[in-house]
Amino acid sequence: MRTIEERLQEHQQIMTPSELEGRLRTALERVPVKTRTRSRVRTWVASAAAAFILTVGIYQYPAFAYYGGKLFSKSELDTMAFSELAGHGYGQSVNKSKTLDDGTVITINGVIADDNALTMYYSIDPASGSVYTGDFPDGNYSLRYGVDKLEGFLTDSDPLGGSGGSKDGTRFEGVYKFEPASPFSRTLTVTFSEWLENGTVAHYPVSFKFEANKAMKSLLTADISQAVPVDQGTVHYDSITASPTSTIVKGHYELEDGETPRFSAVTKLYVNGIEVNYWSMRSARSGKTGLSEFEIEYDVLPTDKLQSVELVLDNFTGYQQIEQPVSLASPSDRSIQLGAEKLWIRSVTRTGSGYDIVIAGKQFTFLDTETLAVQAGGTTVPVASISQSRPWDLKNGNILWERTYSFNTEEAPQFLLLDGFHYIKTYDKTITVPIDGKKH
Repeated sequence: MRTIEERLQEHQQIMTPSELEGRLRTALERVPVKTRTRSRVRTWVASAAAAFILTVGIYQYPAFAYYGGKLFSKSELDTMAFSELAGHGYGQSVNKSKTLDDGTVITINGVIADDNALTMYYSIDPASGSVYTGDFPDGNYSLRYGVDKLEGFLTDSDPLGGSGGSKDGTRFEGVYKFEPASPFSRTLTVTFSEWLENGTVAHYPVSFKFEANKAMKSLLTADISQAVPVDQGTVHYDSITASPTSTIVKGHYELEDGETPRFSAVTKLYVNGIEVNYWSMRSARSGKTGLSEFEIEYDVLPTDKLQSVELVLDNFTGYQQIEQPVSLASPSDRSIQLGAEKLWIRSVTRTGSGYDIVIAGKQFTFLDTETLAVQAGGTTVPVASISQSRPWDLKNGNILWERTYSFNTEEAPQFLLLDGFHYIKTYDKTITVPIDGKKH
């Protein structure tokens, strides 16, 4: 295990001039008005763009290497005042305010920037002598004011969410998180919004100087590049970034026919054998690759003394194939074992248009209905309609979910013809995250 001093040595960076942003802006805008030929203009622009991209590619801001200090959990980071966090070496004090027409003051107290996000700490104070009790809307002024976006040079960061509250009804203290800001940004602007009583929305930009050298470097950044086989494809774990404010694991799914998974991959993170708290998961289909990508957020790592880091795919979508027809001769409330799961054929009932079959299973068990049918009098009859699911209380602490499947047939069905069903399957597969030589 490397010492803190060795890690700090790795983090020494060359300070870039404070006027870098201005130089880059000037270089990009300095296209000669008068030129002899178009080809020269194109050559100059291409050269400038290439030089700019190269500069961006190799530049890293001299972020603060935070090792040996106190690591706060996410819940602590979200509830502590910024002044207290700053006392422990976190972030950059800002103290920039905007006073609204009614005397309300919105203040950005400070920000914490790292590889995973830019976290903003802010407060909203009412006009002097007034309180927010019973104010619009319904006294919940945290809904009256919102945070829209973060912008700056090479920065257009989407909001990732926030939280906050008031202890005495006179000041709202909030925490809001954005996608990471570019280290090239010298000035950042956060736009706040307010719902007015006439139903319109007012916007209030607040700008502040961004000190990229106070950004906090990650405890661990590693390419994972490992995959776990699942029933209908693979779950890929691409990377992990553990910063002093959160731990983010990114990955993607590669499933049969490019399908989007019915359920998300439930993944546990262990550090030195201890499970790290899970907070949230986001997923979307990439416009570039066409793959379904996911991003899992965990708590801050409990230590920088990393001996082992592991990801465990706990459960994910499974598919159980059914090789044989299922007999409908004796419907009852007894279960039928089908592979790793069970189904209950609760009843087969004659109706005015055919037969209804009630089938129950676990809440997240879904029959493959594309080819679902019954065999009746030597004829294959496809399903005509399917009801919404409804609970079936077993009166023993367990609740199953049932649906009614209708078939248009005059003959009594003898067998249920089913290709298979989707369900939540336990995989319990472990991936070891590389940590040697990957720390920043």
